[in-house]
Formats: sequence, structure tokens, C-alpha cells
Amino acid sequence: MSMTKRHLSIALLAVLAILAAPAGAQAITVYAAASLRDAFPKIDAGPTYSFLGSNQLQAQIERGAPADVFASASPNEAGALFREGLCTRPVTFATNVVVLITPKGNPSGIRSVYTLRTGSRRLSVGTAGVPIGAYTRQILARLRLSSILRSNRVSLDPNVAAITAKVALGSADAGFVYVTDAQSVAARTDVIALPKWSQPPVRYQMCVVRRAGVDTAAANAFINKVRATNGRRVLRTYGFGLPPRS
Repeated sequence: MSMTKRHLSIALLAVLAILAAPAGAQAITVYAAASLRDAFPKIDAGPTYSFLGSNQLQAQIERGAPADVFASASPNEAGALFREGLCTRPVTFATNVVVLITPKGNPSGIRSVYTLRTGSRRLSVGTAGVPIGAYTRQILARLRLSSILRSNRVSLDPNVAAITAKVALGSADAGFVYVTDAQSVAARTDVIALPKWSQPPVRYQMCVVRRAGVDTAAANAFINKVRATNGRRVLRTYGFGLPPRS
């Protein structure tokens, strides 16, 4: 066989192999809250992931983004998509707790959240629309500390990953994040616990996106993998709480 015919044969076989590949072979796309950025790839390395603030991802899906699965850090975003007919009924798969973090060594001398009443510190807080921002404001309202958002130099950040990075780099004196995020930067930050009674229920929910071309079977398989024994073990390893098995 000549070299030209051999090359043509190889090319033809490659095309036939692509055409014969199963439709489900293409990786699904998972849109997930930024606080899941470490845990989800450890549960399943196959999907294509997009990690942002839950409200940002919700807005993208509403505009037709090609997501197969949506996982939010609160029931609000997934619930809104469900009511709009854009995803299946959401299921709760994890819980979390909000903490205050400072750069390692706590150079600003913040002993507790109440220290922030003295003002003049650089404080990183989630925007009101993102779950960590909403949870933070609920906690401060319960502690009667909402005024610290006015007496300190507050930067409003779009997701918990941005807050975590800012504090770890020393660009902020303190920030409100999930305990899972604090765990991911434990070598560069210190954790200050918040009163248990001030904590709102932090529930993570996910659903299969309803859109033309969604790989429903693969999306459901991913959700099942997250909720299975190994998925729960990984979530626990990264500091998440777990709901009772349904």
C-alpha cells in the first residue's frame, strides 16, 4: 500500500471512530458554587466545571448557558430555576457553616466578630446577591452588628473564592467565608468561629438543567455520584456537613 493510501486509510478509520463514539462520551458541564471548587473534581474529574457565585451561574443558565447540572450554595438559586421550569426539583446534598478568617497571625488583632465594632479595618464581604453575602448579612443582623459594614472599609466580592484569596494574601484584615474555604487556606489564615445561634441553615442544592441538548442521563449520574457513599466521604473530607440520606 502506498504512503498516500495508508494515510487516507488511517484518516478514514479516525473519522469512523469519532462517528462511532457513544453520544454520552462527551463531558457534561457542571455549573457549581465557588465553594465546591476543590471537592467536586475529587468526586468526578470527568465533567467540565464552571465555579462562580451561585447567583451569577443562575443568571447565565437563565440566559441559555450550556449547563447540564447546577449546584448552588443555597436553595434560592436552584429553587428559582425550578420554578421557572429551567431545572428539575433540587435536592440537598451538603451543608456548611460561616466563619470569619484573618491572615495568618491575625495582624489586625481581631479577637472575635465583635472586635469589628471598633471599625477602620479592611473587611471582605460577599455581595448581597451571592449566598455567602446573604448568609453574612443574616448573621450580622442576628448579632446586631450590621453597622460594621459601615464602620469598616468593606470590599464587596462576587464569590467566596475571591474573599478567601483576598484574606489569604493579606489584602483584607478579615472576611466572612464558609468553613470549607477556611480549610482550603488553613496554612495562610486563622479562623474565628461565629456564635452557633447566629448561624442560618446553609444548604447546598443541585438539579439537572432543562434545556435543549442536555445530557439528562449523564447529569443524573453525576448527581447520584455526589450523593453516593464516596461522594459524601469526599464532601466530609473537605469540611462539608451532610444531610441525612433520603
